[in-house]
Amino acid sequence: MSLLKDLSPDEQAHVNHYLEEVFIPEGSCIMKQGSPGDGCYLIDDGIVRLEINIEEIQSDSVLGYLEPGMWLGEFSLVDGEPRSANAYAETDVKARFLSVDNFKGLCADHPQTGLTITTNLSLELTRKMRAMNERFANYIFTETSSPAIDEMVSNAAAAQKEFQSWPEDRVDALINDIAEAIYEKAEELAEDAVNEARVGLTSDIVTIITNMSIRLADYLAGKTGFGYLSIEGENGVKEIASPMGVIYGLIPITNPVPTIVFKTLICLKSRNALIFSCHRNTLQVGNKAGDIITTVLQKHGAPEHLVQWIKERSSRMKTAMLMAHKGISLILATGGSSMVKAAYSSGTPAIGVGPGNAPVLVCKDADVTKVAEMVILGKSFNNGTFCGSENHLVVDASLEDALVKSLEANGAAVLKPEEKELFTATVIDPTSESIRLEAIGQSAEAITGVVGIKRSYPIKLIVIPVEKHELQGPYGREKLSPMISMFIVNNEDEGIDLCKRLLLNQGLGHAAVIHSHDEDIINRFGLEMPVSRIIVNYPSVGGCTGAMGGLVLSSTLACGTLGGSSTTDNVNYKNLLNIKRMVIDR
Repeated sequence: MSLLKDLSPDEQAHVNHYLEEVFIPEGSCIMKQGSPGDGCYLIDDGIVRLEINIEEIQSDSVLGYLEPGMWLGEFSLVDGEPRSANAYAETDVKARFLSVDNFKGLCADHPQTGLTITTNLSLELTRKMRAMNERFANYIFTETSSPAIDEMVSNAAAAQKEFQSWPEDRVDALINDIAEAIYEKAEELAEDAVNEARVGLTSDIVTIITNMSIRLADYLAGKTGFGYLSIEGENGVKEIASPMGVIYGLIPITNPVPTIVFKTLICLKSRNALIFSCHRNTLQVGNKAGDIITTVLQKHGAPEHLVQWIKERSSRMKTAMLMAHKGISLILATGGSSMVKAAYSSGTPAIGVGPGNAPVLVCKDADVTKVAEMVILGKSFNNGTFCGSENHLVVDASLEDALVKSLEANGAAVLKPEEKELFTATVIDPTSESIRLEAIGQSAEAITGVVGIKRSYPIKLIVIPVEKHELQGPYGREKLSPMISMFIVNNEDEGIDLCKRLLLNQGLGHAAVIHSHDEDIINRFGLEMPVSRIIVNYPSVGGCTGAMGGLVLSSTLACGTLGGSSTTDNVNYKNLLNIKRMVIDR
């Protein structure tokens, strides 16, 4: 109550006459960024979360938290300008509201009281500006850390040095038991993730957890993660694998548990320590997965701090400190574009995952029934949140009618012109020209239900027919939801050109899909697509991750220099190794 701290009891009573008691339920928006600055709140009970507008669900937009005794929005009493951030009730909040008009009335009726509040308000704003400058300096001078972060990284480094001498069979046994422990709790963890993040589909998350736990452990078993990788060859060179040290892993909101177990297993296989941090909306399920992993580590006598994580609500500053810490050897950045960019800007080596926007070229020789089945399977998987899923159908005109019929026969809703107009008005944010965050990770049935689009069958996928001139708009970009754009082209030349234009719009370096049996067209597509993965006659999700086909099983799909990454690999344990080469004179 710093604004009221110098008031006498009588003056306090005067002020209370102008304050309106309010109750804000948990999760409610208290004020919107850009809305009129019509007053401020004195928080009596509960926690308020401050956020900035951001178009990425993956990147955390939290600026900080306000607690009882603190004021919210008091800048408006001074300048009356629009709100500079969003405020949400993190818990149930009890507060008192002081409107600008009531403040003016207070100053007119009780000038001395108004003067005291104004003076304290100036001091409060000065204090906040100083704190803001300090936070800003921490972003610029990122070598600034904190004792807690220093201790965490130091402990991880000590644990890694102790762990790196473990023999391969002991490491494999540890990896296998961690995978089994997570797999045994897969359904519970998946349900927790969906309930906490309100994104995705439980049954599909169970599938991803299975792939990134027991299937990945099977793949890693018997491989060499430390020591000599190859015997001396004809050129007299031996390769020796050594760990990088301490890896910092960012965990996305869309697949928290699979990414946690994936990064844990590949870090341990390569004898690295891991520190990870989750999006605030998956903090509890992240803690649960971390506790399961810790229990297995203890059972195997592994160093105590080999796998650590941020257990309480974090901030972008703490993330920046970890990214830039001199004790961190590599950042595995899986998340929104802003976080990936921050990782590469931190001064620490990083492997980042850029956005996907996979086009699907459906050639005239494609089997439309199989294409429809694969596209619906792939793009509806986990409610369309996988970055490598299909985003655009680029269809030869000769197949349009047949493909539409097959899509509808398999559960897709292909929008009619009037439905598209209604859908666009409801689902696309006119300010950002992107899909509203509320639609991301939701089922097709839920989205069409809100819009008012109905079919006689359960809707699995929303197909939006679009014209080529709409390529630069929201329908030409990544859609982390079960919706896909459909372009019609006259021939393969036009189709390949359109696929490249879509990728130049977004998704460079990630993935592209083709359905054809013409080897010449397939080979040309592979040569011309500016991506790291060419998926041929597979659902994109399965092909990209290695769940289907021959790519390495991974939940971290790097995008090469085209996408701002250092590799085009499906990232795995080998990417976390420093390879020494011994040159021998014979």
